[in-house]
Amino acid sequence: MSDSPDEHSLVSASSQLNLMEVEAIDDKEFDIPQVDTPPTLESILNELEDNEEPFVLEDTCVLNTDNIDAYSCDTSSLASSDSGDPTHLKRKRRTLDLSTTVHGSVLRQSLLKGISAQIVSAADKVDAGLPTAITVSGVVAVGTSHGLALVFDTNQALRLCLGTKSTGAEFGAVSALSINHDCSRLLCGFARGQITMWDLANGKLLRTINDAHPPGTAILHVKFTDDPTLAVCNDSGGSVFELVFRRVMGMRSCDSRCLFSGSKGEVCCIEPLRAPSDFRDHPITHYSLLAMASLTKILVIGLKPTLKVWMTFPYTKSDPSSVPQLAWQFVPAQKTVTPILAFCKGDTVHFLLVKKEETGTIHVIKQRQLHLTCDIISLSWINSRTLVLVDSREKLQVVDRPSQEVLETLDLEQVQLVYNSRHFKSLATGGNVSQALALVGEKACYQSVSSHEGQIVYLGTKSAHIMALRTWRERIDCLVKQEHFIEALALAWSFHEGTAKAVVGLFGDASKRKRVVADKMVELFFQFAEHSLKKCPEQGKIQVMEQHFQDVVPVLVEYCLLLQRADLLFNQLYAELAENMVAKGVFLESLESYIVADRLGHLTPPIMRDLLAHYHSTGKMESLERCIVHLDVTNLDILQVVQICWENQLHDAMIYVFNSGMNDYITPMEKLFAVISPPLKCGKSLTDEEVVMGNKLLVYISCCLAGRAYPLGDIPEDLVVQVKNQVFEFLIRLHSGDSSEEEEDVFPFIRSLLHFDTREFLNVLAMTFEDFKNDKQALEYQQRIVDILLQVMVDNADFTPSQVGGLFTFLARQLAKPDNTLFVNRNLFDQVLEFLCCPDDDSRHTERQQVLLELLQVGGVVQYDEERLLALAEKAKFYQICEFLYEKSNLYAKIIDCYLRDPLRKREIFSYIHNLLSMPGYSLEDKQTVLEKVLQHIQELITLDVSASAELVLFHFPEEVQQIISELQDDRLLMKFLRCLLEPREAHPSGSNLPVEYELHERLLDLLCRLSPQLILDFLQTSQHYRLEEALQIVQKYHHNEASAYLLEKKGDFQGAFAVLLETLKQKLSLLTTAGIDRGFEEAVESLGGEDRDSKPSLTMVKDSLNNIIDLCHHSSEKLFQQQREVQWFPLLETMMFFQREVKQHGSPHTFEVIRELTMKVLNCMSSFISLPAIIQKILQDPVYGTGKLSEIQGLILGMLDTFTYEQTLLETTTSLLNRDLHWSLAHLHAAVTKGLHPRQDYCYICLQHYKRRQDSVEEIIVFSCGHLYHFQCLQQKDCSWGFASQPEQRWSCYKCSSSHGGRSSSFIKPERQCSTSLAQTCVTSMHREAGAEVDSNTVLVEATLNLQQEQSWDQLRTLYKGPSRLSMLSQLSHCHGPEKKLIPTSAEPRTEHFSLKLSPPPLLED
Repeated sequence: MSDSPDEHSLVSASSQLNLMEVEAIDDKEFDIPQVDTPPTLESILNELEDNEEPFVLEDTCVLNTDNIDAYSCDTSSLASSDSGDPTHLKRKRRTLDLSTTVHGSVLRQSLLKGISAQIVSAADKVDAGLPTAITVSGVVAVGTSHGLALVFDTNQALRLCLGTKSTGAEFGAVSALSINHDCSRLLCGFARGQITMWDLANGKLLRTINDAHPPGTAILHVKFTDDPTLAVCNDSGGSVFELVFRRVMGMRSCDSRCLFSGSKGEVCCIEPLRAPSDFRDHPITHYSLLAMASLTKILVIGLKPTLKVWMTFPYTKSDPSSVPQLAWQFVPAQKTVTPILAFCKGDTVHFLLVKKEETGTIHVIKQRQLHLTCDIISLSWINSRTLVLVDSREKLQVVDRPSQEVLETLDLEQVQLVYNSRHFKSLATGGNVSQALALVGEKACYQSVSSHEGQIVYLGTKSAHIMALRTWRERIDCLVKQEHFIEALALAWSFHEGTAKAVVGLFGDASKRKRVVADKMVELFFQFAEHSLKKCPEQGKIQVMEQHFQDVVPVLVEYCLLLQRADLLFNQLYAELAENMVAKGVFLESLESYIVADRLGHLTPPIMRDLLAHYHSTGKMESLERCIVHLDVTNLDILQVVQICWENQLHDAMIYVFNSGMNDYITPMEKLFAVISPPLKCGKSLTDEEVVMGNKLLVYISCCLAGRAYPLGDIPEDLVVQVKNQVFEFLIRLHSGDSSEEEEDVFPFIRSLLHFDTREFLNVLAMTFEDFKNDKQALEYQQRIVDILLQVMVDNADFTPSQVGGLFTFLARQLAKPDNTLFVNRNLFDQVLEFLCCPDDDSRHTERQQVLLELLQVGGVVQYDEERLLALAEKAKFYQICEFLYEKSNLYAKIIDCYLRDPLRKREIFSYIHNLLSMPGYSLEDKQTVLEKVLQHIQELITLDVSASAELVLFHFPEEVQQIISELQDDRLLMKFLRCLLEPREAHPSGSNLPVEYELHERLLDLLCRLSPQLILDFLQTSQHYRLEEALQIVQKYHHNEASAYLLEKKGDFQGAFAVLLETLKQKLSLLTTAGIDRGFEEAVESLGGEDRDSKPSLTMVKDSLNNIIDLCHHSSEKLFQQQREVQWFPLLETMMFFQREVKQHGSPHTFEVIRELTMKVLNCMSSFISLPAIIQKILQDPVYGTGKLSEIQGLILGMLDTFTYEQTLLETTTSLLNRDLHWSLAHLHAAVTKGLHPRQDYCYICLQHYKRRQDSVEEIIVFSCGHLYHFQCLQQKDCSWGFASQPEQRWSCYKCSSSHGGRSSSFIKPERQCSTSLAQTCVTSMHREAGAEVDSNTVLVEATLNLQQEQSWDQLRTLYKGPSRLSMLSQLSHCHGPEKKLIPTSAEPRTEHFSLKLSPPPLLED
């Protein structure tokens, strides 16, 4: 929290701006003279009860609450309080989050017990009344409901009792108080409007002001300004008055001036800018600024040198009952001290920075707002950075203004705040106030809160409470007292880093403040450690004890390291915690995270010994290894550490100790080789642990050769070259030191690494060789390593082809480098080629081919005979090698053979052919050769993948389709190929670039009829490239009736299609009837759902056939006349009724019911196209229904009645909706036409003169719906009318709204584009009487022309309907079904007579 030098000098000039700390003030400033003869009432109030002791407060400012611990309420921030939930024991380890903000208890809340006791005593003993107002300056003054003012000194002793009960009965309750800056005068405002001034030196009444404001209103506020002769007051009428006190010839007087009238907006809060004693000479004090808050806006005015309004600021939308609040404060800003006005109404606090410019003007700058979630009823500054708010629930919030963070929340419910509602309602004078002001007064507590130099006093009904910021030490001690040590340390650290808020008591520069806070934190460390040891459970589970210390020890370690006090941590604190074994273990384990993060690299020898012993005893060897590799090895017992690491396989730690402690880089390799070499030599598989060690060995060698330390860091620069040479010398050793030469192979270390992982070892060498540029010694080692590799691996059966190939690939890449210095015998490469291409060895075929391919792709190094290699590759079936060689020779056709013969890559041939034919860079001859090759193998390609082959043909050689088709002998394969070839595509539509596509489609149709008849209809519906006649002949040839019917319908022959489908339906019904007679109907029913539909007639087949013919009738009926429809529908109905009779005579009841339902379906469907009388007549002519009982046709009749009911309901509902819409539209149109117009202003917008320019003349005015008003003559001059001259009535447009440039008339505006056309062209004629007549007796004649109104209102109503109207939708439905009566299909028909349509109501038009 360090400040700049300039800012610090400015801040230190003020006691309340010095880092929010209040300095000591001389006691003489508050030395109030004693009254010579105290009043009797005062002596009574000073009497103490039997068991009561005097309450004396020693204060450095006004009321010092430092020594009132007995009466202080320890408060804690809601953000920092600990719930004490025992579930924290479930946490394994506490993680310290330094980003968490802890504020602790920011405010000290104290009860002023002496003042409180005497207030209660005065009310009880002398009937002084309840407290109503309080103010604080050098003294404390409390007003009562019986008109008395009690004045207390800083020791809470009653010094004056001003006023009497008789004056209280006359003036009413004290409603406002104010003390001037030198504590010599007291102003008292009363509920009945009087104001009195008292001399605080002797208690003498100086003035009684009765006429400063209108009578019958209560005084809400009375405030002294910095000028002792000037004050302001605010009454319950909402007016503000200036009071100027004068004394001439010993006579005291008071002049008042109205600053703001309540008739223009009621002011309910005023606040003059009063500078602290150190800023009395501030330039802005010469203006005597006054802030006023009305119910709608904020005003800042200057009283001097002349009255002037400097700023007005309207409120945002808020609750009408919210109380406006104002508060001034001098704050440091941009190297100066400037006043800021904080104001609010509701839940948002605004800040205005007020500056005096060099020109003498006042400039107001809006600052960032503070948004809260509560309704604020009190707003006070406690220092230049901190606000104290009280909301309507009496919750006090301490807010830091720069960060807008709530530091603390307290509950003031016990204070029982005094509210000023009676005065705002002016009950003492009859309650003659507005409802708005009375509503605000419900939550007004202006006179119950008073702030002065860092302390705020709140007045309750029986007590007074004081709030002050705690010093930083107090805030820490408060948390310690509550045993919240972790929060206390976090708060102290925020003081140390300068991030804490509302800091009081820290002085000096940043380094001095840090030293002071660090000393306090050290004190906290020992208190915390002692407390944790005392609170540790002596008995119980070890896990509970561990969790207890895990919440303590890591916190101590963290803050000790943050303060860079490792000496304190490892000496005093560790010695104290080590007394408990559990705490000791937790302490040692908590060091791990800091060691691994390199925040702690040095441990004392005792700590290191205990750390090794602890991890070794607990078996946490991985954690121990992580710690060792980050520690300074000079503090380690190397022999002990190496022994522990080797016994527990801590290889990283062992390597680190050898490297860093002894500069020995060879011994770790020897130890690791001793483990992995024996099983590799014997050909055994390695265990998981041995594999891990081998990988570590490779990484370690790689780091050493690259100059990096293992496992982290870098090798010292002076040792890099030496380490490289040592490692190379070790690797190229002829024998190891543990065995004789006869017992082992030569070069055991290189051999072991090659057997362990050849590729990774060669990668390590390759990365190492990259750095060998100008190092002669290193180049010699490089050549030596290569020679050893060739000697070990070539002609050695222990290595696989992949390993040998990897070696030669490595060598080829090294030799291909431009600065290569290696020498390798070229004959070795020929041997490798023959070895890899050996046809007798079928093992690792893919592996050998891949190795050879990598070797060849290196290029430029390996010299080989292409013909010989090609022969070897073909014999070994290395088709990728053949492709590589053919590619070099541009033999692309042979590559196709390679793909076809390679079983692993056969399907990749299509991509290869497509890329070769599509990509540039290939000659036309090459592409032609490939094309011929593809045509030779086309049947093989189609057999391999039909879809890919079709794509290939379609894209690259569509003209060869006929040739390809002629070569395909298999009809089923040809059908698949044609389907893929002719299927629709986005990029290439079906058949768009194919020759004679119609022949191909008809060929495919013929194949489908023979091989896949179930696909015929789908093909006919999706394809458009066949000839109808030829297609019809094909499907008729194979007797596919449904396809024939589809084609006939497409051709336009509806009767032919109907005849085909009807014949199909008859056949299926006949089969069903015959099967039912022969096998019994039950058996026929069981055949439903059979797999072979062609051989097993079923009801499902009948239903499908019937649906097809019904669909056809639906489609065709829309294009046919009534007689043609009957020719279609009646044969279908007759067919169904005929078979219904047959089934009724010979079939089962179940089958009869099914056929009867199907017949009803036909009736319902045909009723949409055939008139109902014709259908009924046809039914009655049928023998089945013509004779017998009525019940047999009951179902048919009821079905028709349902249809009629649906039609009737639909008609009635539609008529009702249309009538409602019409009535609603006309009603709103009438309301819009007859609605009056309210002009925005009372002057013409063209001439800017009052609409009554001349009192003696009759003048017409025109008012538009937009609110603009014009004189008739002004509009005529601007030519704002439109329409034809022949029209009897002119139509006007608003000049201001229709102008294209904000007031300039446009040349011409089309009528249809008028947006501001008058809603009612109202001509108002004012006929004034002769001189002497009153203005109020004017006769106003109104002439309304409604044509244009109706037109504009209709447009307004029409915009309410964004979509089509209901009438238009119903009209479209009727047009779709033709002129005859149409019905909705059966599935949508109701089956009950109580049918109603659920439709949404029309929209409402806002007034």
